[in-house]
Amino acid sequence: MGFIGWIVLGLIVGAIVKAIMPGRVGGGWITSLVLGVVGAIVGGWIGNLLFSNGDMRFWNLGSWLLAIVGGLVVAGVYGAITGRNKTAA
Repeated sequence: MGFIGWIVLGLIVGAIVKAIMPGRVGGGWITSLVLGVVGAIVGGWIGNLLFSNGDMRFWNLGSWLLAIVGGLVVAGVYGAITGRNKTAA
């Protein structure tokens, strides 16, 4: 699957991440979609490094799982970074 495929998959994954982690990803839907795209690309990159069999297709369950896990990791890191910057009033 090419770079554009991972971006399209990432948009879908962003919506899934927003549904799974509703309070952790601040910034609304746009932020969730961007984090989903970044997570899907990161997940695809890690999957290619680990499994390097080249069978990463859009309708492959493994591709979806890698993209979702990548999206959750990126969203968790984003939540941890932005959560630390907030000051208690």
